Amino acid sequence: MPDLTHSIRSALRSSTMLALVLGLGLSLSPVERAEAFSAPESFAELAEQVSPAVVNITTSALISGPANGMPMVPEGSPFEDFFEDFRGPRGPGGPQRSEALGSGFVISEDGYIVTNNHVIEGADEITIEFFSGRKLPAKLVGTDPKTDIALLKVDAGEPLPFVTFGNSDLMRVGDWVMAMGNPLGQGFSVSAGIVSARGRELSGSYDDFIQTDAAINRGNSGGPLFNMDGQVIGVNTSILSPNGGSIGIGFSMSSKVVTKVVDQLKQFGETRRGWLGVRIQDVTPDVAEAMGLAEASGALVTDVPEGPAKVAGITAGDVITRFDGQPVRSAGDLTRRVADAPIGEAVPVIVQRGGRTQTLAVTLGRREEAEATTFPASSPAPEEPKEMESLGLTLAPLDDDIRSRLGLDAGAEGLVVMAVDPASEAFTKGLREGDLITEAGQQRVVRLQDLQDRIKDARDGGRKSILLLIRRGGDPRFVALSID
Repeated sequence: MPDLTHSIRSALRSSTMLALVLGLGLSLSPVERAEAFSAPESFAELAEQVSPAVVNITTSALISGPANGMPMVPEGSPFEDFFEDFRGPRGPGGPQRSEALGSGFVISEDGYIVTNNHVIEGADEITIEFFSGRKLPAKLVGTDPKTDIALLKVDAGEPLPFVTFGNSDLMRVGDWVMAMGNPLGQGFSVSAGIVSARGRELSGSYDDFIQTDAAINRGNSGGPLFNMDGQVIGVNTSILSPNGGSIGIGFSMSSKVVTKVVDQLKQFGETRRGWLGVRIQDVTPDVAEAMGLAEASGALVTDVPEGPAKVAGITAGDVITRFDGQPVRSAGDLTRRVADAPIGEAVPVIVQRGGRTQTLAVTLGRREEAEATTFPASSPAPEEPKEMESLGLTLAPLDDDIRSRLGLDAGAEGLVVMAVDPASEAFTKGLREGDLITEAGQQRVVRLQDLQDRIKDARDGGRKSILLLIRRGGDPRFVALSID
């Protein structure tokens, strides 16, 4: 076969030269292109290189046995629907000792190990099994439930083989990757695939997942996802599956996120994220049109409670377009950038306000120390005789009775949604009975006439939609509704 391959290459090279002479512009032969992007001949050398640093993790915990004897996972664990760990059998009642299996990897010769938080959550005993078969107890250094990352430490008495993190930002869709772990409790196992997608957001504020079709199953939680240089570019965290088994849709938290979390856990035993103090949402195309923005990009501020942003002068309706010198593409993008920014230092923030750009200096606080303000949930508003139908909504001004029913402060103002036409755009975009409209066209609305005036102003200004600030309990958001 080598002679045949050589002949084919020679023929193709001749064809290439002929095409160039004829002016056809053929610049790369099919064989040469295939060689540039062909699959690895084998993953064996890579597997041998990194295997000593990959570990199996067994946890044990004393838990209350459920009445039906069925397995449980810690309440609130990320991805518990998709990635429930194996548990030992339990009796029908009373405390039972439960075991769970997962994976991890050593990141330093002195015994630091990375895994998922849901692998070790609630455990009172953690045992590490190395590729050699050696077993050691591990202690918990720190956890970050928001990214589902945990850092462990073992005392091996000697330097341990370890792997290093790579730059997940350099991974391209289609690049080869290799996953290792302890799937279904079968012991050390290797699977390979490609990067299917990047920047996946599932359920967390700091999500930045790499999607891969490399086989990931129960027990792979916490294991590494390697690039072809043997660097960890992701931590295998979850799968999307209708039956609990791999169907080629797995998610690994990117090393860009994990490295920062691990560094903080190692240094402080906890995370220390920056806190801006705003509630935000994405700028959708209809919102951008309603606000007169050139493009649907940035993070739209919906509320500014007491905090660093309020002190710096950021207000609801501002669109944050740059943070600390970097462009802001979306609300999630801003959340991650703020989390990574230094606490207690002034950071430049550029906002668009009223068609103009302003630069503000914000001294960030620490998110973990920020006091979370809770608001009572909305309840259906009562029927009122004074009301108006507009934009697919039946609206009424607030009065003391409605404020009481909605659990609002005495000084709260706005128009309450009494009903929503199920066939309207407002219903499609999530408005519901009991919602409160506090702004229209980025101006306060207190009376029904205020809304009519804002709609007229928008039409006179050539707008096709109007921007409403909706409050439901403690969750404000902007919604753009058509006014044609």
